[in-house]
Amino acid sequence: MGVVIRRAGEADRELIVHLLDEAFADDPVSAWVFPDEEYRRRVHHRLMAAFTDVVLEEGWIDLAEDGTACALWLSVPEGEHEDEEGPAELRRAVDPANERVERIGRLTAGIHPTDRAHAYLWMIGVAPDRQGAGLGTALIEHVLERCDPDGVPAYLEASNARSRALYERLGFAVLPDRVLDLPDGPRMWPMWREPRG
Repeated sequence: MGVVIRRAGEADRELIVHLLDEAFADDPVSAWVFPDEEYRRRVHHRLMAAFTDVVLEEGWIDLAEDGTACALWLSVPEGEHEDEEGPAELRRAVDPANERVERIGRLTAGIHPTDRAHAYLWMIGVAPDRQGAGLGTALIEHVLERCDPDGVPAYLEASNARSRALYERLGFAVLPDRVLDLPDGPRMWPMWREPRG
């Protein structure tokens, strides 16, 4: 049985924030941004809410009809697209005393390719009890099926080895000159996929 996917709207915001909070609560990058687990449990949802708000305004969110998985996408034009104030604004909105909230934004912006327009998979979250059931693959393929005939490449940053393996199966390749080792933290793998066909 296929996964029914629909475009999320403002009415889905709380569902998406909750889903991302659950999906990324123990992610290595989230643990780096919020090293204290108890504190992370209290404030992590604010970061997921900020990400959701940006993408609802500037991109689109695909949502599995049953509410167990979502993918946050942006269409990125060619050329410089770094928002100098964005990471600082994010920090102020999410956790003003935590410099890592701002730092992760600046570090990932620094490795993001700017030479070609592309679809950017900012985040994909699957409910913990549904991971491994093919929902992430379905959500990504839903967009890649449009990227390929339109000749649009896709980009993402993998935050753990399991997600990296999924993305490789879908045709993404690591950009080795842009791999990011977070200071005293985990590795992130920027990945690019050329359109097929």
